[in-house]
Amino acid sequence: MASSTASTGWYRGRVKAVPSGDSLVVMALTANKAGPPPERTITLSSLMAPKLARRDGQDEPFAWGSREFLRKLCIGKEVAFRVDYVVQQIGREFGSVFLGDKNLAMLVVAEGWAKVKEGKQGPQKAEASPYIAELLRLQEQARTEGLGLHSKVPGAGEASKRNLPPSAIGNAGNLDAVSLLAENKGRPMECIVEQVRDGSTVRAYLLPDFQFVQVFVAGIQAPSVGRRPITSDIVTEPETTSDKTNGDVSSEPRAPLTSAQRILASTASSVEVAADPFALEAKHFTEIRVLHRDVRIVLEGNDKFSNLIGSVYYPDGDSAKDLALELVENGYAKYVEWSASTLEDDVKRRLKTAELQAKKNKLRIWTNYTAPPTNSKAIHNQNFTGKVVEVVSGDCVIVADDSVPFGSPLAERRVNLSSIRCPKMGNPRREEKPAPYAREAKEFLRTRLIGRQVNVQMEYSRKVSPGEGAAATSGPADSRVMDFGTVLLASPTKAEGDDTPAPASSATASQQAGVNVAEMVVSRGFGTVIKHRDFEERSNYYDALMSAEARATAGKKGLHSAKESPVMHITDLTVASAKKARDFFPFLQKRRKIPAIVEYVLSGHRFKLLIPKETCSIAFAFSGVRCPGREEPYSEEAIALMRRRIMQRDVEIEVETVDRTGTFLGSLWESKTNVAVALVEAGLAKYQNSFGGEIPDGHLLEKAEESAKRQKLKIWENYVEGEEVPNGSAVDNTKQKEVLKVAVTEVLGSGKFYVQTIGDQKIASIQQQLASLNLQEAPVIGAYNPKKGDIVLAQFSADNSWNRAMIVNAPRGAVESPKDKFEVFYIDYGNQEFVPYSQIRPLDPSVSSAPGLAQLCSLAYVKVPALEEDFGQEAAEYLSEHTLNSANEFRAMIEERDLSGGKVKGQGTGPVLVVTLVAVDAEISVNAAMLQEGLARLEKMKKRETKERKTAIENLEKFQEEARTDRRGMWRYGDIQSDDEDVPSVRKATAAGKR
Repeated sequence: MASSTASTGWYRGRVKAVPSGDSLVVMALTANKAGPPPERTITLSSLMAPKLARRDGQDEPFAWGSREFLRKLCIGKEVAFRVDYVVQQIGREFGSVFLGDKNLAMLVVAEGWAKVKEGKQGPQKAEASPYIAELLRLQEQARTEGLGLHSKVPGAGEASKRNLPPSAIGNAGNLDAVSLLAENKGRPMECIVEQVRDGSTVRAYLLPDFQFVQVFVAGIQAPSVGRRPITSDIVTEPETTSDKTNGDVSSEPRAPLTSAQRILASTASSVEVAADPFALEAKHFTEIRVLHRDVRIVLEGNDKFSNLIGSVYYPDGDSAKDLALELVENGYAKYVEWSASTLEDDVKRRLKTAELQAKKNKLRIWTNYTAPPTNSKAIHNQNFTGKVVEVVSGDCVIVADDSVPFGSPLAERRVNLSSIRCPKMGNPRREEKPAPYAREAKEFLRTRLIGRQVNVQMEYSRKVSPGEGAAATSGPADSRVMDFGTVLLASPTKAEGDDTPAPASSATASQQAGVNVAEMVVSRGFGTVIKHRDFEERSNYYDALMSAEARATAGKKGLHSAKESPVMHITDLTVASAKKARDFFPFLQKRRKIPAIVEYVLSGHRFKLLIPKETCSIAFAFSGVRCPGREEPYSEEAIALMRRRIMQRDVEIEVETVDRTGTFLGSLWESKTNVAVALVEAGLAKYQNSFGGEIPDGHLLEKAEESAKRQKLKIWENYVEGEEVPNGSAVDNTKQKEVLKVAVTEVLGSGKFYVQTIGDQKIASIQQQLASLNLQEAPVIGAYNPKKGDIVLAQFSADNSWNRAMIVNAPRGAVESPKDKFEVFYIDYGNQEFVPYSQIRPLDPSVSSAPGLAQLCSLAYVKVPALEEDFGQEAAEYLSEHTLNSANEFRAMIEERDLSGGKVKGQGTGPVLVVTLVAVDAEISVNAAMLQEGLARLEKMKKRETKERKTAIENLEKFQEEARTDRRGMWRYGDIQSDDEDVPSVRKATAAGKR
């Protein structure tokens, strides 16, 4: 070779990868900056090796043998090289590479594993190896001897082609990972690693069948390398002893990828995500040990997505090393329990020990590590006493702090029981059912703690995320802090029985006598003790908890028994239709007082009750008693009073009627005391008997209200004898009504419609965010599977605009075609339609988290026929024509708010505004116009009607009378029958919504 100086153009490096029989990736021997050393891809000058299979499933003859010859010859070895020429059209460098004193190109050609391309004539004559003559001679010699691809054996070329399975040519979905694991679990398998995705994930050919698999290294997780466009910025170190440094990383692309690499590259995202610290170093650490090397993989298990998990062993001299252990020992990966569960105990112990040592030495990813970790922090001097107002689950309670004033939002503190874990209660909104023994654990605590005085010793807090325990990572925005402590029950009742442990005491805790609630739960078998890591905070009574768990396990109690937990089927009428609730009414009315349990306080006068004997949950409200609405003065104080008074208590109810929303109305007693009386007496509710019947204890309610008025309590603080002041405000009633400037965006049946508030800054902000989005191509089938309830970006069919939408109904199973239909509801406009998968995009949480801008409204004082009823279509068309197709803006005067959570065919829940709708240039309201055209009729007046409502209905009667006289619309054939105030079903109008 030439002189060993940089000026000669010769460089030294180590072969990191061999993509094909005529190319290799060389990395510098040292790096002149942080991170992995620079790399360079060199194609051997004047050679052309057979190409490996791409997507057609066939190698060129002798392609695999050619690649294997060069791979085994030089992988991991030190070489010297020089760039002979560069072909700018393909951005590839061609050069001469020497292994010791041997020219690699000559070795390849001499064995017949590549053909020689003769140099070009003319201006490009230099595009040839300086050793071209010798290469041609060696090729002729190999051809004469029938070596390699020059073989003279009949059928040798066809026999040299690999018979590749679908997983190796781009159809990885056809790989049956579960069956592969079942056949080979625990058995060492010979492999060649083709790609390193990150430090703890490899993709390899399983020999001899060439199945191409991705394997997560069991028990560990390396930092994420992020996502970036595929590049191969490569530079190596000059063969010199001078103090000159390498140049910057080149921007020239690598040589053509193998078929497997091309498949993997095709899935790369164009969205750039920054790599985690030390992610590239961890990947490089793995690459120089296993990339294009012969390794052994032992499949250990798979996760819920059928991803393979295994141990990877690479050769190191005469021994084999465990890649997972090496990564953890060098601070390039952390121990993770979710995949370590597939390993044997001694292997897990070695990984844990290695991680603790790496943390102690602050190696790489643990550089800034301090114990305890940032997500767990001790809580000091936060002991308090209070009453338990709610049992959330078997391991979480809410305690009202005695030292905080009543009604303050800070009074109620959520306490998670330290160091124990109980079965999860699930989430009814996501149709998640309670885990076995979850109900029993919660009921066990409810019967012993609700309303009881407890001492709380706060011990530690932990920052957790919704996906904690999964393989996903989440940022700070997704995390929340949970506080953990020990709850001591000062005076246990007889209900605790023989399982009640002795009063707790600890040298490390304050000396407050009481029974440890966590120990009670664990000793009954309703919870398990968390196996903390060495550095984690834990309960001050951890040893007692471990002893209690050992007793429960020995006694086969609860979770530790072989018995299945009792199944309780509860009919939840709060999410059922109003008709179903009315069907239950006779069963509840026939009995006088019914035992019930208050499950939740929805507002000061409205609750969710569980009726065990009828195995149903109902929405229940006090008859004749109303508290301030949400966000009105004293509403929160009313809720706080009810939570302390009846939350999760055993009560008795008497049902009188059921309203049109399915809410049962009646009276409620706790400890033989009418709770509504206490609410009214505290000045937190009004007595409004507009039901025309006798209310139990009605005289007591009247006396309680008079007492509150005299004392000017809460909502009566500005009360003046003879004036009716709503919710403590001294403003006149007409001024109390809120008037909104709106535009109608969608019309439904039954006089319901959606509006947007004009001039709302939220609308402008959302529109600006949507306009700034960079819409990508349709997601790859299977890469994105939106489910019911997700907020997505969908293209509206009427004008092809992109808008926020909620998935109302999705196809069963995974998406199989771009034409698969999703039913969506446009949350900012109220429209609903079916949209193909190709017109749906994922939406960034920063845009999707904002509440929908469409507000559901209903015309006040009138009853409009449903779409399936006579004149229902005409009414919807009239309303559409005079609102949707009008350039006018409207004034919507809010007459009342229906807080029962009106739900229309999955179109979202929330308050329904009952309004009088008037165009700015109109003489009469839309309500009156509908009556005038005979497309609506007045609601009936009740026996005890408010003065304001009575006046409004009387003012509208002339418009109805005009339609009746002229026999318009529904009055065409004379008087129509009286209605029963049934609530008709609501369907979408045929008219399209507007944007």
